[in-house]
Amino acid sequence: MKAFAKCILVFSTIWAFCLPVRGETIYEKPGEVQPSGKIDELIFARLKAKGVQPARLCSDAVFLRRVYLDLTGTLPSADQAEAFLSDAGADKRSQLIDQLMRRDEFADYWAMRWGDVLRIKSEFPINLWPNAVQAYHRWLRAAMADNMPYDTFVRELLTASGSNFRVPAVNFYRAAQSNTPEALAKAAALTFMGDRMDSWPDGRRTGMAAFFSRAGYKKTAEWKEEVVFFDRSSKPIASAVLPDGTVPVLDGQRDPRQVFADWLISPDNPWFARCIVNRIWYWLMGRGIVHEPDDFRPDNPPAHPDVLALLAAELVDARYDLRHIMRLILNSSTYQLSSVLRSDHPDAVTLFAGCPITRLDAEVLIDAICQVTGTTEEYSSQIPEPFTWVPPDKRTIALGDGSITSSFLDMFGRPPRDTGMLSERNNAVTAAQRLHLLNSSHVRNKIERGAGLRRLRTRGWRDLSSTVQQLYLTILSRRPTSEEKETVQAYAGSSGGRRNADAFTDVVWALVNSPEFLCRH
Repeated sequence: MKAFAKCILVFSTIWAFCLPVRGETIYEKPGEVQPSGKIDELIFARLKAKGVQPARLCSDAVFLRRVYLDLTGTLPSADQAEAFLSDAGADKRSQLIDQLMRRDEFADYWAMRWGDVLRIKSEFPINLWPNAVQAYHRWLRAAMADNMPYDTFVRELLTASGSNFRVPAVNFYRAAQSNTPEALAKAAALTFMGDRMDSWPDGRRTGMAAFFSRAGYKKTAEWKEEVVFFDRSSKPIASAVLPDGTVPVLDGQRDPRQVFADWLISPDNPWFARCIVNRIWYWLMGRGIVHEPDDFRPDNPPAHPDVLALLAAELVDARYDLRHIMRLILNSSTYQLSSVLRSDHPDAVTLFAGCPITRLDAEVLIDAICQVTGTTEEYSSQIPEPFTWVPPDKRTIALGDGSITSSFLDMFGRPPRDTGMLSERNNAVTAAQRLHLLNSSHVRNKIERGAGLRRLRTRGWRDLSSTVQQLYLTILSRRPTSEEKETVQAYAGSSGGRRNADAFTDVVWALVNSPEFLCRH
């Protein structure tokens, strides 16, 4: 309990300086926010009509950290943070967005995001098995790195046939909890239409399921391999009905999955583009225009229907370039609003009058702790079979298999990837999480022994100003305020002979446990 008491002491001293405080320029820019494009014009007009005042623009430091997390799932290094904060260029935010999209971590992180939706895991209740998971994840990551057009991406998933080891996209069908036509139809509707078929009338569900009734499965001589194919042996399909009520002509020679895919990715389809731009909005903004983003239904209307329509039209015009949609959102003033709300209106958050504060995802959080301390995590598992070991230099966001987990990831809400619903991820803060971060040997060993902090710890407080600035840039991606420097100096001075080691560790521990580090804001 000694470590716990010590951490509580310094935590209470420094924590207050790590929260977004109104008027504090480290979190927001002075002045009124102005629209920077059509998205902002539509959102600000609705806010004005509702009597909701938008927040101010976030500061450069907040934007830097936010966009790094949202695009790459990683923090900027201290040098990267200092370089961005020192840059006086007017377009440095836009340039940073483009730079981050070209990084390897971008592909890793967005493959992780899509891995949740596509249910990529080896075992129970999704039985892809390790060989298929590796193939599927490599294909998915390459699609993210190459910016595969979204209509091409979806068509490959829906129409794939072949071995689940050799044709990666066919694992969309293997990753359903059942291979019945209705289960496959539910997976397609949820993933690509944002619609939950459980609420559909029986006739509509049956009509949708018919498009997947010719998907056949057969084993091979290779361990755990399975082939998905177009089964021509069945009788003609007479009950296939598209979700919009259209009854297509099926001759039995063409795979009905292709008929459904042609309808789905059509520019005129009212579900397809709206679903994916809403997902992108949710992933970048912390909340969907339609929320939850996989729950489109008449009694769950969008907060900004005109913005949703605008982004859907932009996606079609851009030939389904998802990065185009990301750039539109990230460059908007709406995305760049501070988390310091200026309105107490009950709909301020749902109308995007400011940035919602959310705890970092489990994978992102452990990677961030490892990054600032210069340590690694090792993952190994007897499930999936055979025994799996992950190299220690592999980031958690790059883990392709949802079956490989750890007590930390479980505790901090990593999704099990059972259903494909985004609500499987749980970022709620619990007492167990707080205790782990404050008092576990897991985190303490990283802080006390991590190579990333060794140089600063060795230097100690001989150059206090430089040391504190480097700590803040490393952990919080910003420079400390003068008040924070004084607080740290006062604490170091009161530590007596412990100042070169224990006091340094205490300050790092307090910063790592601060809401500013633990949350996306």
